[in-house]
Amino acid sequence: MDMQLKERFMKRWGKYFPGASLPVAFFYSDDEAGSTKVKGPKSLEEHRCVLADIVRATRGRSLAFDVNSIGCGGGRKYLGFTQNLRPNFEYFLSYGIPGELEGERYKKSPEMVGKIMNKMPKFDAPAKHIVFKRWDKLEEEDDPDAVIFFGTPDVISGLFTLANFDEIEQNGVFSPFGAGCSTIVTYPYLENNARRPRCVLGMFDVSARPCVPAGTLTFAAPFKKFIRMAGNMDESFLITESWKKVKRRIARNNGKM
Repeated sequence: MDMQLKERFMKRWGKYFPGASLPVAFFYSDDEAGSTKVKGPKSLEEHRCVLADIVRATRGRSLAFDVNSIGCGGGRKYLGFTQNLRPNFEYFLSYGIPGELEGERYKKSPEMVGKIMNKMPKFDAPAKHIVFKRWDKLEEEDDPDAVIFFGTPDVISGLFTLANFDEIEQNGVFSPFGAGCSTIVTYPYLENNARRPRCVLGMFDVSARPCVPAGTLTFAAPFKKFIRMAGNMDESFLITESWKKVKRRIARNNGKM
């Protein structure tokens, strides 16, 4: 991790997004990288959304997860630790099985879910742990894969516009349907390998929303794209009168709704 980049971004973030929470970076590591190892559930039957744990990193707690730390089958899959999902997942995501399984009704039919999952990008975690650290906690030996912002619409609007600042095409940001953890890990991680890395707008997962404060969305930038965004801040719309109006509101609300 470039420590000069770390310091420059922190100064610019405080200048243009006063009071808004610092982002969280993640990377894969064979050790815990100076972070606290997250304890897994006491039993296989205990379910805990991985977002509930990841959000703690926004408060400055550096966290490391391995496959046993995650109490959610989706979390294990979308963080790259397994390709398996719960039995009858296609029914779980749609209308369920009467008397046996309650469905979440996020998709109209099991057949539709099956087709969607066949198209879902897959990857295997390249190391034993995935580590989440708030930006100010990053150390020189850390190597971020992506940077995740948890923000209000005003903050997200600034990030969205900044992500598109140096793009000719209009989709420098995209918002795929998926679990909350897929939009902050799977998609931004894989975008690093794209010819034109895009940012990912997320946290529309109804099941995961209780894990974040009301009025919060996520904006995840693959690290290659994030470096460009950070370098563009001082010549972008962030220096205009238009942004000053929004910036005052961010400061007044201390980054909160």
